Amino acid sequence: MPLTPFEIPPASHLIGGSWIRGDATIQVTDPSTGQPLTQIARGTAADIDAAVAAAHAARAGDWGRMTATERGRILTRIGQAVLAQTDALAELEARDVGKPLTQARADAVALARYMEFYGGAADKIMGDTIPYLDGYTVYTLREAHGVTGHIIPWNYPMQIIGRSVGAALTMGNACVLKPAEDACLTALAFAAIALNAGLPAGALNVVTGLGAEAGAALASHPDVQHMSFTGSVRTGAAIQTAAAKNVIPVTLELGGKSPQIVFDDADLDRALPFLVNAGIQNAGQTCSASSRILVQHGVYDQVRDRMAAAYSSLKVGPALDDLNLGPLISARQKDIVTGFIAQGADLTVAAQGQIVTDAAGHYVAPVLFADVPPGHVLAQEEIFGPVQVLIPFDDEAEALQIANGTAFGLVASIWTRDGGRQMRLAKALHAGQVFINNYGAGGGVELPFGGVGKSGHGREKGFEALYGFSTLKTVAAWHG
Repeated sequence: MPLTPFEIPPASHLIGGSWIRGDATIQVTDPSTGQPLTQIARGTAADIDAAVAAAHAARAGDWGRMTATERGRILTRIGQAVLAQTDALAELEARDVGKPLTQARADAVALARYMEFYGGAADKIMGDTIPYLDGYTVYTLREAHGVTGHIIPWNYPMQIIGRSVGAALTMGNACVLKPAEDACLTALAFAAIALNAGLPAGALNVVTGLGAEAGAALASHPDVQHMSFTGSVRTGAAIQTAAAKNVIPVTLELGGKSPQIVFDDADLDRALPFLVNAGIQNAGQTCSASSRILVQHGVYDQVRDRMAAAYSSLKVGPALDDLNLGPLISARQKDIVTGFIAQGADLTVAAQGQIVTDAAGHYVAPVLFADVPPGHVLAQEEIFGPVQVLIPFDDEAEALQIANGTAFGLVASIWTRDGGRQMRLAKALHAGQVFINNYGAGGGVELPFGGVGKSGHGREKGFEALYGFSTLKTVAAWHG
């Protein structure tokens, strides 16, 4: 049983500090082999009800009475405990999600860093005093929403727990977490670690199950005060609609079609690793994946040839082999990605990687397409697989038009030595994050993250996440 190191009973939810066996189960398979891995509980609306009630009880009890400093100490301890279990968490994530071990280990370290950052930030959120009329003192308070619901995806469960659940707990909310049914194991492991590190019962509750069942029940629950969702545009719209009936705020981090824009004066030696890795990390199953590479004509041939050489050396295999890419998460996701690749039959294939295993997993060789028209389906829709497209452009105006020419706006990158161009494009690009001569900034937990357009709204990571997981109260005192 993969969860044995964390002493978690089989097919169980964590509700009110106790492991509760589910009435029904869902089979989990290993994406690297296609073979059964374990079973998780198939949560129901009743399980969500119990979890929400437990969260409210925690808010009314010890957790709700804790000071910010005390909450911060607990989060810091959780981070230390996560760090001590890095290897076990990485192996669990690799087996559950299909992520190469090195990438899975980086996610575990990032989860620990989120806890460390938010542990230190907990008592740094302060209100303001506001000058007002004579005889008044006015000040503001930052307070928890109450009970927050979190529905997270299968591609980066540990990282998204860190930035979503970690931030909510920092502000004193009690959380109900519904992880994706394809990736529940590290979420359950984290809950066990948090409980053992002293997080009060009910402050974090985890209900596994299907999105259409447990997820829908959580999104529409009348006793939840804030929803946080990371995932597809379609599901995000459904969650926002459900939450709207209860008039609660929603944080949505959705899809992307993020460009990197390479100008003739770019430092190509520095750019090349970012151009490739940002597209194939986690087999392209990344909302912020750089799936569009826009290249000015003067260096287009050079960039194409160098990226093609890099692609030809990429190797795909089982997660535990720790190659460049592992499998996709599921047979369904493989079908979606190969369907997109088939739609590129009219395009030029610049290069492909190699699948180096005969294991019956969900493998797709990474593909680099060249000379792609900006309006092509592969340049417009999120593929969520190891596919990148090269798009040539003439000048800055055309680059901006192409970059802003999708419904998404999550991340963008600019590669140029021209300082004026850097500033102009950083302001003009429709994106929640813009990177100049880099991409992703090492995934810094301190950096607010989120999108515009169909990439969602609200921000996670950094202090902005703490503001989003709190509500502002204004107090006006008349004293004469």
